[in-house]
Amino acid sequence: MIDIKWIRTNPDLVKANIKKREMNLDSLVDEILAIDVQRRELTGKVEGMKAEQNACTKKIPAMKKAGEDTTALMAEMKALSEKVKEAGAQLAQLEEKQQDLMLSLPNMPDEDVAAGGKEQNVPLHYFGEKPQFDFTPKNHVELCESLGMIDYPRGAKVGGNGAWIYRGAGARLEWALLNFFVNEHLADGYELILPPHMLNYECGYVAGQFPKFSEEVYWIQNPTSADRKFMLPTAETVLVNLHRDEILSLEELPRKYIAYTPCYRREAGSYRAEERGMIRGHQFNKVEMVQYTTEEGSDAAFEELVNKAERLVQELGLHYRLSKLAAGDCSFSMARTYDIEVWIPSMGIYKEVSSASNARSYQARRGNIKYRDADKKLHFAHTLNASGLATSRVMPAIVEQFQNADGSVTVPQVLRKYMGGQEIIKP
Repeated sequence: MIDIKWIRTNPDLVKANIKKREMNLDSLVDEILAIDVQRRELTGKVEGMKAEQNACTKKIPAMKKAGEDTTALMAEMKALSEKVKEAGAQLAQLEEKQQDLMLSLPNMPDEDVAAGGKEQNVPLHYFGEKPQFDFTPKNHVELCESLGMIDYPRGAKVGGNGAWIYRGAGARLEWALLNFFVNEHLADGYELILPPHMLNYECGYVAGQFPKFSEEVYWIQNPTSADRKFMLPTAETVLVNLHRDEILSLEELPRKYIAYTPCYRREAGSYRAEERGMIRGHQFNKVEMVQYTTEEGSDAAFEELVNKAERLVQELGLHYRLSKLAAGDCSFSMARTYDIEVWIPSMGIYKEVSSASNARSYQARRGNIKYRDADKKLHFAHTLNASGLATSRVMPAIVEQFQNADGSVTVPQVLRKYMGGQEIIKP
């Protein structure tokens, strides 16, 4: 959420920043500011009436002691009390309406983030060379099926479109990837979290996914109660809620967490060739990184997350590029995002395996997450996240980039210890 004081003092900048996202919410901003004027005026009136009430309350005992008649003053107090109650109800309505409208405002993109959609994304650098083959390469679907790594037909049988089953070497390779990611993060001082997968509404609200995107998740209704939860779309959703309604000490920051979870997405995307196989599905595995920092430590934390995610892909030996996203391609809650995109040879395109994003104080304002600085004042924390990594696109990249002429796939060096020393996955 954006600070109303900042909107009040920078309305034109707020409108311009939203336009960078290819959105026009000028009328919404104007409505928020109009309500803000009404709310502040009414707040002043309520405070004035309460001050008058207090003065009368102090006056009555003195009048009674002096033997004076307090009937008129008591009647005045009763009428004033009704006015305070009525104004308070109006104020609550204005505050609720303003709050609802402000939830529709996206985060402000950082100043250096380009305006426009994904066509304005900028590749910052590339790692390695595109693999060249002296044979006709196969796509990951063919390879995974021929090697008995993935069972797509039975996955669709039990889970419908967008589902698959890891088998044999595929299941072991998936588990090796997850072990590799987790161990690397633990070595860097991150705390491992295994969170619940069914979350309450507040989690989606704080993360910035609700109410705007509440229909993009899977909802679970308890048939014996009014309890309603949703399946986490990413572990970020739960990790940025760990310190909801808490005040952190300066010494506690930065807080660094990782979580392994399956991720559940209601929209699995299209079924075009570029979305085939494991590229996009309703459920996939991911290790997520999240940091809570001070405002001053925010930029350094972002660089750390980007570098950590890049290092994982580099150690796997995969060719990829790092791209800086334009404002319109950043998610609703994020001020800046860098994507790590691996090369998928059969598609001739790069696909994102990690998004590193900085929400600044946007999520912390929604979750009332603060820290007490050296000046003893309270400040909203900054929250950041990055995939570290999502496996459903890493595996296609591995099998396609490391395939051999005989249809086998070479296992990346860093994964072999998790696969009992296996170097090659053979037909």
